[in-house]
Amino acid sequence: MQALTYQGSRDVRVETMPDPVLVAADDIILRVTATAICGSDLHIYRGKIPTMEDGDILGHEFMGIVEDAGAGVTRVKVGDRVVIPFVIACGQCFHCMLDEFAACETTNTGRGAIMNAKGIKPPAALFGYSRLYGGVPGGQAQLVRVPNANVGPLVVPDVLADEQVLFLSDILPTGYQAALNAGVVPGTSLAIFGAGPVGLMTAACARMLGAESVFMVDDNAHRLEFARATYGILPINFSKVDDPAEAIVEATLGRGVDASVEAVGFEAKGSTTETVLTTLKLEGSSGKAIRQCIAATRRGGTVSVPGVYAGFIHGFLFGDAFDKGLTFKMGQTHVQRYMPELLEAIGEGRLAPEVIISHRMKLADAAQGYKMFDAQEDDCRKVVLTP
Repeated sequence: MQALTYQGSRDVRVETMPDPVLVAADDIILRVTATAICGSDLHIYRGKIPTMEDGDILGHEFMGIVEDAGAGVTRVKVGDRVVIPFVIACGQCFHCMLDEFAACETTNTGRGAIMNAKGIKPPAALFGYSRLYGGVPGGQAQLVRVPNANVGPLVVPDVLADEQVLFLSDILPTGYQAALNAGVVPGTSLAIFGAGPVGLMTAACARMLGAESVFMVDDNAHRLEFARATYGILPINFSKVDDPAEAIVEATLGRGVDASVEAVGFEAKGSTTETVLTTLKLEGSSGKAIRQCIAATRRGGTVSVPGVYAGFIHGFLFGDAFDKGLTFKMGQTHVQRYMPELLEAIGEGRLAPEVIISHRMKLADAAQGYKMFDAQEDDCRKVVLTP
């Protein structure tokens, strides 16, 4: 099969790889019909995620047709068209029974399992996201082995096109969980930091949940204009506004918004000191976006963090957060919990996640897609690949 492989920082290549085979009784083999490049894939592309090895197959947003199934698979059958959640969960452990699928205790047997030696349960395994998260080959490929297939795959109706449901694999549930964690209800005021795919999906879900005013902060004028035209956000371009949080506070009667969503992650640009510390690997995250969220949120409000973080955060304003009485909610997405209700929302026309797609390419051109997405060239918002 053809698959996109990691070969080092900013070096990904489509190569011929062995076809996957069934290993466990509850495995399926999926023939991929659509896959996408995620913003968190760019952390890998830039060489920021540890335990990646040359030849690792990338990709955690994908869907396709069930080609083969193990004897223990009961949820789906050969020929079914399914979307695969990026989180791999067993469905039976302590956390899975609480619908906390991203905290599954059994699926990560990669280097993340080393945490067990220190008495810390590792996070759930993820597709295509380093040995820290299980070393499971990803879905930017023609074929992929999907373990724990009685928990993850969601059968989708033929009346919905691939592009309408593909983002159920990650960014749509991630944006939805971010909005829920932010406590969005009718009348909520919200600030979203980051106009990438997760920020855009958060805006879409916040509107569906009844948010009244949604500020969005980014320096990409095209993405901000797209979000304004599509979701009615109030754009703040931080290349033109020195202090976005201050602007948000001024626009909300001096109080701040009810909640802020940090949809940037640990690669948000910070001070020169932070950049040096990150380069020396003494500091994992600048914390600039988090500091802006704290400043923009009213007393008693909430900060929701779907953005990927790693390591320490420099200059985290814990005292300000305490003084304001803020609530923080964060973590990987419990995708399986939200997929069915989001599929229903798509089918009813309340969500149209496919509108964010800006580029469609063949899997063979995936390296070009990564380069374009990373550089935000050609007004790139989201790239979908077809094998």
